[in-house]
Amino acid sequence: MAINRLSTVNDIINQVAVEVGLTPASNVFSTPDVAFEQLRYLLQSSLKELLELFPWQILTRSFSYTTVQGEVGKLALPSDFAYMIPQTGWDQNNNVPLVGPLSPQDWTYLRGRDLVGSTIYASFRLNENQLWIFPQTPMPADLHITFEYISLNLIQKAGVLPIEYTDQIEEAADIPLFPPHLIQRLLKAKYLEAKGFDSQKAQDSFWMSFNSWSGRDNSAPILNAGRAMRGYNYLNGFYNTPDTNYGRAV
Repeated sequence: MAINRLSTVNDIINQVAVEVGLTPASNVFSTPDVAFEQLRYLLQSSLKELLELFPWQILTRSFSYTTVQGEVGKLALPSDFAYMIPQTGWDQNNNVPLVGPLSPQDWTYLRGRDLVGSTIYASFRLNENQLWIFPQTPMPADLHITFEYISLNLIQKAGVLPIEYTDQIEEAADIPLFPPHLIQRLLKAKYLEAKGFDSQKAQDSFWMSFNSWSGRDNSAPILNAGRAMRGYNYLNGFYNTPDTNYGRAV
């Protein structure tokens, strides 16, 4: 039997409602109790805040695009784009990272010096909610660009197959993609604060939960304070390179 690691909007709000002294509702969207309306709005803002606090792996998405002849180097970002994960941009044609992000000064310098003929690899900047690629005119055709980003769509829609995601709570059965306990701690703190109650302990509980979950959201590298390395580089003769023919076509 699969373990359900996520909870519905209904369950999350009702858990907090009981903790603050309210009677749980069978459906938090249909109850006339105005406290539940406030909890729904506070839950929405809580989810947005969690999105901003940490690059959660469950929200990681991949962008892939191949340029075509005649483009001017201003590529549309995904509709669910929140922000790019640093150092994930790649020029797959040349098997090298994308150069950037360029500062406004670097960008205008390259354009002003007209270095298109001298530019070896593609460079980028984020501007006007677009991905700008240099060189722009002419932009190289068939340039395969990839990067990873954090998605704005942090809620799984209820009862939709194939699965779809959104950034807005719409139904009681919708499923936020963060750990339920973490959401509940933040929602409780926000509710108590909105009501004018002492929320310090609730905030402390949230930050303890956040530090715990963010530290376990992904695996961790080996940390070494000395010179000896327990890990290994990507190309290493003991692990992943052959005894012969390294560096030449076979």
